[in-house]
Amino acid sequence: MKRSTHLWLWPAPAVLLIDQMSKLVLVRSMAPHEAVNVIPGLFDLVHVRNRGMAFGIFNDAGSGFAPLFLILSTLGVAAVIIFWIWKSREKDSITAFGLSLILGGAMGNLVDRIRVGEVIDFLDFYVGSYHWPAFNVADSAITVGTLWVAIRLFRRADKQG
Repeated sequence: MKRSTHLWLWPAPAVLLIDQMSKLVLVRSMAPHEAVNVIPGLFDLVHVRNRGMAFGIFNDAGSGFAPLFLILSTLGVAAVIIFWIWKSREKDSITAFGLSLILGGAMGNLVDRIRVGEVIDFLDFYVGSYHWPAFNVADSAITVGTLWVAIRLFRRADKQG
């Protein structure tokens, strides 16, 4: 296995493991809707659940089509990402690294949806009364991976243009 192979291979399982372990610790140590102030005026650990997508989209959808749609959509996106990683891993392992972060995050939230029917969030950043929606390790990996890939693609476009 080439050294660059590890760049795209390890992030997804690492993110999945860290995400699930952090949620397990949270669920075992905090009741739902409990909050612990860590940095006054800036950061709390919270135990919240999200049945929907990012920022609570579909959160009030209840049972029915929305949960199945979210699971199937995640599986579809994961398939596209795996294909993209597979095609780019040899010639662009740096982009594949970002894709692997996204894949690991998607899988972390998918495990929650399948296992408990909703995503467990626990990181709550805010300034005064302005709160960013609570998120988790998987969400962080998706965000970092997306920015990583976007920057990589913009740089490539600049070099070609």
